[in-house]
Amino acid sequence: MENPVLVLNSNFQPVNVCDCQRAVCLMLTDKATLILDGRGWIHTTQNAYPIPSVIRLSRMVHPPRPKVTLSRREIFRRDHYTCQYCGKSNTTLTIDHVIPKHLGGAHDWSNLVTACSFCNHQKGGRALSETGMSLMRQPKEPPQSALYIFARYLHENVEWNEFLEGW
Repeated sequence: MENPVLVLNSNFQPVNVCDCQRAVCLMLTDKATLILDGRGWIHTTQNAYPIPSVIRLSRMVHPPRPKVTLSRREIFRRDHYTCQYCGKSNTTLTIDHVIPKHLGGAHDWSNLVTACSFCNHQKGGRALSETGMSLMRQPKEPPQSALYIFARYLHENVEWNEFLEGW
């Protein structure tokens, strides 16, 4: 997303990330106010509008609580794109069930880990106790904080940090 904009609720709770066009539309219709800019200006024939970085909704909305969904990408992100058996991160990564499904292992955060293709093949469909392999970290559900949920935008939008911390 080019020029992502952090959307805050009226109580400054992070709600969403939208694109610049949507943010400007919300501001022009008085549904949101500009909190932070600094990316330049949008020039029209009549006016110039600041390109927003953070906006705040005028009215309180009650969105569903943000939740990190179980997906391949989120498992890699939780494990820092590193094999949880050997610690390598420069190889082809796969998803491994710590307790294989055919042995009753669940398809959830506490049973799925990132593994390189070599370690995944070496472990096969066996339990860890049978292979002699061990995990670097016990798998668990990632934090449901705003800082973790919106972290992929933070490397380009460092100014958002103060609005995300504590939620």
